[in-house]
Amino acid sequence: MTDRLPPLTALRAFDAAARHMSFQDAAGELNVTPAALSFQIKSLEEHLGAPLFHRLNRRVELTEAGIALAPQTTEGFQTLTAGWRAAKRVLDSGILTVTAGPAFTAKWLAPRLFHFAQGHPEVELRFAATLRTLDFATDDVDIAIRFGPTDTATDPKLHEALRIAEWVTPMMHPDLAARFPTPASLRDATIIFDDSIAFLRSSVSWEDWFAACGIDAGDLHGPRFSQADHAIDAAQAGAGVVMGRVSLAEAALRQGQLVAPFEVALVPRADFRVLCPKGAETRPNTRAFLDWLRGELQRMEDHTKGRRMILAP
Repeated sequence: MTDRLPPLTALRAFDAAARHMSFQDAAGELNVTPAALSFQIKSLEEHLGAPLFHRLNRRVELTEAGIALAPQTTEGFQTLTAGWRAAKRVLDSGILTVTAGPAFTAKWLAPRLFHFAQGHPEVELRFAATLRTLDFATDDVDIAIRFGPTDTATDPKLHEALRIAEWVTPMMHPDLAARFPTPASLRDATIIFDDSIAFLRSSVSWEDWFAACGIDAGDLHGPRFSQADHAIDAAQAGAGVVMGRVSLAEAALRQGQLVAPFEVALVPRADFRVLCPKGAETRPNTRAFLDWLRGELQRMEDHTKGRRMILAP
């Protein structure tokens, strides 16, 4: 038996038929007739010297040889597709695709895009605002910004360009600041709860912040939000006081739409990581975005002045 590979079209026909377990459905996926697909599979079986399918009444089943071939064929075509997409991304020099969570995209990236566009008109930025785990090879993504525990190891296939620190402290509309001048006075305020980082092992709750100030929080009540940006929006509208994340509230703090008047801030055992495939950090567009990102992060440091940072329990 020769190890010479059969034609790629025949393998493609087999892969589609093995996934669908239907010659007709596979033919529809490949935009060929069922007869043409059946011919390709027959030629593949002749090349192998054994049948790959049991032809039954109105259905097909894989033979033992077909079961052995199917997963490797699927993996092979996935690898080819990933390589083809990677090659196209290298040639698509004007496009840079960044993925980040919806809240970070809306509150941190979007308000700053004008500055990047001014300095880099040759780059077309595209954003995938999702918390779903994306694959650099198959999802056409160049840079990923993801939030998670600080002690989680980075995938060795990826380049960790930088980390973005996070901390939280009470934030409110400026009009509320005079009504609640001390940490203790916040017990009488409408409390806005942001449940978006409740998944962390460390806690950055209102109770933890009051405890860090040496105050008994008592029984706290108020609206709860599963999305951090929605909680920030409610505070900006004057609906109450939020335990705000600086990464998402920085623009509002800088523009005076929110104030964070108290010294104590909690630091969760988590941060943002900016990731790209190893080697991709040297590409001109990726390097330009990462350099711009570092410059923007320096502006966030102004908000840490005069604060007492306490690591969350």
